[in-house]
Amino acid sequence: MPATAASPWYKHLWPWIIIGILATSVCLSLSMVSIAVRNPDNLVNDNYYEAGKGINRSLDRELLAQKLGLKASVHLDELTGEVELRLSGSSDPQSLELNLISPTQPEKDRKVLLSRAETGRYVGQLEDKVDGRRFVELLGSQDAHVWRLFEEEKVEHGVTLQLGDEALQGAEHR
Repeated sequence: MPATAASPWYKHLWPWIIIGILATSVCLSLSMVSIAVRNPDNLVNDNYYEAGKGINRSLDRELLAQKLGLKASVHLDELTGEVELRLSGSSDPQSLELNLISPTQPEKDRKVLLSRAETGRYVGQLEDKVDGRRFVELLGSQDAHVWRLFEEEKVEHGVTLQLGDEALQGAEHR
């Protein structure tokens, strides 16, 4: 039976359309709030002053690597997961630390400890496959001072990465 002007409101179509739109917007808003609460943004740094001081410490390590004339080539073997690194320059530490850092997903960060197999050649083992854009950080030491090679690279297995071949950014005034 069709609704007339004298019939109650709940028998009309338009109130239910308006209620449906409002209910949908409330449900979507609550779901967005729950997503935001469960997945906080981990890229925001609350202590920006300490992060700024850390940038200066990082530049000191990179300047030391540049002063030592360090360059490295990193090869990731797809089948075995072996990481082979060739280091040239005026430093030959016993071990190195290679960090493959994801710009947006910290759970995809990988750390590989490399031990010296022979002069200028280091070997380590990667547990799983790493592909895509990464910040590649190589840490070593020379005379109790830590040096660092750091570049953004597209990491693929079977491709050799070159570190130390780009100009140092942010240290023009030093």
